[in-house]
Amino acid sequence: MNYLNKRTVEDIDVAGKRVLLRCDFNVPLDDECNITDTKRIDEAIKTINYLLKNNAKVILCSHLGRPKGEFNLKYSLKPVAVYLSKVLGKNVVLASDVVGESAKKVVENLREGEVCMLENLRFEKGETQNDPEFSKKLASLADIYVNDAFGTCHRAHSSTAGVAEYLPSACGFLIKKEITIMSQVLENPKRPFVAIIGGAKVSDKIEIINSLLNKVDVLIIGGGMSYTFMNALGYSVGNSLCEKDKLEIAKEIMTRAKEKGVKLVLPVDTVIGKEFSENTEYCTVDMDRISENWMGLDIGNRTVQLFSDVINKAGTVIWNGPMGVFEWSNFSKGTVEIARAIAESGAVSIIGGGDSAAAAEKFGFADKITHISTGGGASLEFLKGGELPGLSALDDK
Repeated sequence: MNYLNKRTVEDIDVAGKRVLLRCDFNVPLDDECNITDTKRIDEAIKTINYLLKNNAKVILCSHLGRPKGEFNLKYSLKPVAVYLSKVLGKNVVLASDVVGESAKKVVENLREGEVCMLENLRFEKGETQNDPEFSKKLASLADIYVNDAFGTCHRAHSSTAGVAEYLPSACGFLIKKEITIMSQVLENPKRPFVAIIGGAKVSDKIEIINSLLNKVDVLIIGGGMSYTFMNALGYSVGNSLCEKDKLEIAKEIMTRAKEKGVKLVLPVDTVIGKEFSENTEYCTVDMDRISENWMGLDIGNRTVQLFSDVINKAGTVIWNGPMGVFEWSNFSKGTVEIARAIAESGAVSIIGGGDSAAAAEKFGFADKITHISTGGGASLEFLKGGELPGLSALDDK
């Protein structure tokens, strides 16, 4: 799908108009409802400031968590409104509902160059159902719709797809950046083009792996899914995560890679633990020496070196999925070292959101990565060439 012809916020006259801006403010909160990571909010500031500077009446909307269509103060966007008020230097008024009397009144009182926010979109059941009636009510609050929530574009919800049927629409600066960078990499990558796919399950990544086999020169498989590939090759993997019903698919992927001349690189050693626990007894063994009752929880040092050697020669690197249970310090080294290798490689590098992005941020390599996507699921869908309803719904130039 080519989304580069979508209209952007700069292509429309927003002066004096009520602009409904869909953002991704689905940020982590602690037990006291303090925001623990503001990255997603910060990414929206450029578009918000552009609209304010051009005298729009800005109506922010987002989801937060999974309140399942019910009003729940635990998932209120109030902490986001407070944070934005400080960053923008102007009061962000938060409506107490989404499309009710409070929302209507707050929007009605909005002046040019001012900003307000609707309550959590998912307090309304119609949001995730892409209910036309809810979409109409949402659209009735505004004159123009702008989507800047890349992380939700793979979902056909009222605020990402439905509302665009009733209003002139465009994308914001964040979405423009996401689709421009990823399109350039997929269409004209600097070679060798290396893809690193990790994470737990082969089943979650079948489509992207098959898509990337048509584009990359080297495919590195790590993380939990690598044990399914090793088992498909006939090796015992003990109690490691292994999708027995996906062994034939793993074999097919390896066969396709060979047919297409793609070098497929698998781990050669692994850090195994006695049980799935942060403080379990552990040691490093060759991939074909996993003991019967032990399980693989990270890649070993020799694999780190093997993968790093490939990465160091790369012109372009795409990474999606950690190399092990990186949240636990005993099993984080593989993910840390792969993040380091990518950061130091000098290659054009893209991290496809999710756990890989969290790892790059956590271990301090984010500023050396060319692009870290704000949307895990959306970036996967984009990279495999699938449809993103939130982008398809927007007006073309």
